[in-house]
Amino acid sequence: MCGIVGMLSHRLEQDARPLLRVMAAALTHRGPDSDGDFVDLDAGIALGHRRLKIIDVTSAGAQPMVSADGRWVITFNGEIFNFVDLRRRLEAKRTVPWRGHSDTEVLIEAIAAWGLPAALEAIEGQFALGLWDRQARALTLARDRFGEKPLYYGRLGGAFVFASELGAFRPHPEFTGEMNRDVLPAYVRYGYVPHPWSIYRQIAKLPQGHTVRLSAADLSCEMPTPQRFWSPQEAVDHGRDHPFTGSEDDAVEALEGLLRRTVGLRMVADVPLGSLLSGGIDSSLVTALMQSQSPRPVKTFTIGSSDQSLNEAEHAKAIARHLGTEHTELYVGSAEALAIVPKLAAMYGEPFADSSQIPTALVCAMARRQVTVGLAGDGGDEVFGGYNRYLLEGAWRRVSLIPRGARAAMGACIQSIDVRTWAGLTARVPFLPASLRDPRAGDRLHKWAAKLDARDDSDFLDRLLSGWEDPAAILNAPRGDGLLQSDIRMPPGARFSERAMLFDTEHYLPDDILVKVDRASMASSLEVRAPFLDREVLKFAWSLPMAMKIKGARGKHVLRRVLARHVPSTLFERPKQGFAVPIDQWLRGELRPWAEDLLSEARLKRQGLFNPVAVRRLWARHLSGAANADARLWYLLMFQSWWDQLAVAERQMPSPAPAAPP
Repeated sequence: MCGIVGMLSHRLEQDARPLLRVMAAALTHRGPDSDGDFVDLDAGIALGHRRLKIIDVTSAGAQPMVSADGRWVITFNGEIFNFVDLRRRLEAKRTVPWRGHSDTEVLIEAIAAWGLPAALEAIEGQFALGLWDRQARALTLARDRFGEKPLYYGRLGGAFVFASELGAFRPHPEFTGEMNRDVLPAYVRYGYVPHPWSIYRQIAKLPQGHTVRLSAADLSCEMPTPQRFWSPQEAVDHGRDHPFTGSEDDAVEALEGLLRRTVGLRMVADVPLGSLLSGGIDSSLVTALMQSQSPRPVKTFTIGSSDQSLNEAEHAKAIARHLGTEHTELYVGSAEALAIVPKLAAMYGEPFADSSQIPTALVCAMARRQVTVGLAGDGGDEVFGGYNRYLLEGAWRRVSLIPRGARAAMGACIQSIDVRTWAGLTARVPFLPASLRDPRAGDRLHKWAAKLDARDDSDFLDRLLSGWEDPAAILNAPRGDGLLQSDIRMPPGARFSERAMLFDTEHYLPDDILVKVDRASMASSLEVRAPFLDREVLKFAWSLPMAMKIKGARGKHVLRRVLARHVPSTLFERPKQGFAVPIDQWLRGELRPWAEDLLSEARLKRQGLFNPVAVRRLWARHLSGAANADARLWYLLMFQSWWDQLAVAERQMPSPAPAAPP
């Protein structure tokens, strides 16, 4: 895995290479092993690269790389998992003067032989790339199908500039750091800045499965429009057109074979490799399939928590013991976890508020001491129906029969009783499910009650995905519609769970989960690969009837059956816990002084972005225990931390006028 940067300009000066190197140096954590650049002052192009050596660790794999015919130059971040097969295909048609055995060389020779569109169709991988066509004098950027690797771009002065992370733009003399206030409602709603925007007005995110092309002659024109080369919608349409017709046993057999192949492809590396084992279904299955194909014990890594309600380390250890892996675990207390918090703003480059970023960063740092590549189970939930929200279709159908006004009144009544009282009441009712008799029952009731007045099932789903369902309640800005209002295209009659899974694949996965994993892993120079994020796996999943994915009140049914072939079900059949930390407790304890400073009334008034009265009221309710507002407060705190560390220019500038999306 690597870091890439580049610029295209009419007026590329003699000092372009020093600037390029300074920008690339901001990505050293992504590629600590070596650096390289390609500069053509006459053409106005400069490409930079920071390398993390994974496949072909010799200088033959160095970048930027020029194709054998001299036409193409590439700076590439990622891995092409099927590069061995592509190399054979290339050799079958012509003689290729190979210089090494890197996947980058196979990629650029595939582009030279077939053209970029055909090469993108052929490759299976995680990638972001900048490709310079010396003949046409045109630059093309491309990003992988699921959005595993990041790519940002924009105009800085007269130059078109791109990079793997936002931090690489900061050394550029034309970078102003002007915040895009228009994205704040979306950030406050979801806890991330959704594509195609970034937190900065000058910079956009290239959406997953897209390319963008700009020639030297087009530099004075408008920003180019990204073009889609692949969409998850293709898998949805393919699955509906080609439904799986075998039995459930047939599906289990086919899925195991498919996942065995995707795992095997992602085990190719010239450096040490391991597995990030949380103890859940997805990571356990990835680890089991790794171990079944490995001649030696796979290295597995788990982070444990002292809070047993959030701790899966014991489950992970039992699975590792059964599989015979070489297991390493680290139990961390609040001190170790909290030491990460001040580093998060720089790590993510823009406000990002998925609190599982903390244990993810810790497990990646631990794994990097022994391996350079780690496989993970990301994508299994979105593809095979693992999130609890997918199970709420029936509940919403029943609730929606009640008039909306009555539902709103019910919700207000439930929320008027504080979470401590609810927890005490439900604990005494023996016939309630376990989820409503634990100490967090009041919190769950409050969250459910806040969604009772949803207009329809789309609004209900959007609220399930939202931290602040009404950003206007906290922001000095318009409400802003949720992403779900226009982005999901499903056939008439599509189920609630189907629309939720497609939304998560197109938005939550690339903008939250994969951002979290990429930045947390690359901060420690660790490459993470996700076998579930394979287009053939997605096609297969969408071809299955929903009953094979969600059965009763449990998701990932077919995955569980595959895992049961390798691990006794007693080791993994338990309620979903997730990868979480006790933010609610920390905000009342160790993190309280830090949070109090960031949420102080004087600071909020001076800043002018958030409603001080609403923020302080919520903060007081959380501190008293009347409500658990940890997620909503974490959204605000991660923004405030980013503002303190990185939003320098915005504090020195007048309020900007609204701008159209890039």
